[in-house]
Amino acid sequence: MTLLDKKTQQDIKVLLADLAGPVELIVFTQEFECQYCRETRELVTELAALSDLVSVEILDFQEHEDRAKELNIDKIPAIAILGGDSRDYGVRYYGIPSGYEFSSLIHDIKAVAAGPDAITLDADTMAFLEKLEQDMHLQVFVTPTCPYCPSAVVLAHAMAIASDKVSADMVEATEFPHLSIKYDVMGVPRTVVNETEFVEGSVPAKMLLDAMRAVS
Repeated sequence: MTLLDKKTQQDIKVLLADLAGPVELIVFTQEFECQYCRETRELVTELAALSDLVSVEILDFQEHEDRAKELNIDKIPAIAILGGDSRDYGVRYYGIPSGYEFSSLIHDIKAVAAGPDAITLDADTMAFLEKLEQDMHLQVFVTPTCPYCPSAVVLAHAMAIASDKVSADMVEATEFPHLSIKYDVMGVPRTVVNETEFVEGSVPAKMLLDAMRAVS
C-alpha cells in the first residue's frame, strides 16, 4: 500500500516537472525502525520515484555514523536535501514531513534545485546574510496539523540556501518531545536561533532577522 494516492502522485509530478536541476534526498533511519522512520523512508522513496531529477539514498544511522556526522545528523528520522554535485545547503527535516509540512518538502526540493540565485528575500535580509561571519543554526518546531508552520520552515530553509553560514532544521515537535521540553515549545511554529533566541509564530523575515542579529 502506497502513502501517496494516484491523484497526489500526479500533482507532485506536475510540481516537479520544472525542477532546475538534480536533487538528492538522503534519509537516515535504522534497522529496527523508529515509530516514524518507516513512514518517512517510504514517503521519500515514493516521492523520488516521481521525478527523474530526484534521487534518494537510505542510510542506517548507526552503520553510516561517519556520513551522519559529516551531515550533522544527530537524530532520526532525518532527511537531508542536497543539490547538484551533492552540494549541501544545510536544509534538514527531522521527523516525517506529513500534513501541511509535505508542501514545505516539495517547496524546498524545488528551492534546492534552483540554488541560491533563485532565493527571493528582502534586501535587508540578503545584506545581513552576505555579511554574516558566524554560523547560525535555526530549528523550526512544527506539527503536521499546523497551517502556519510551512511558511516558517520555508523562510528558515531559504536563509540556509542563501548563506553558507546558516543551517536550518524542521523539527516535528511531537516526535522529539525531549527537544520540545528543552526549548519550551508550547505552540508552533517556534523557531530557535543558536539555542538562545526564540521567535514565536509564522513571522516576516524582519522578525527572524532581529533574533539572528541578537546572537551575531
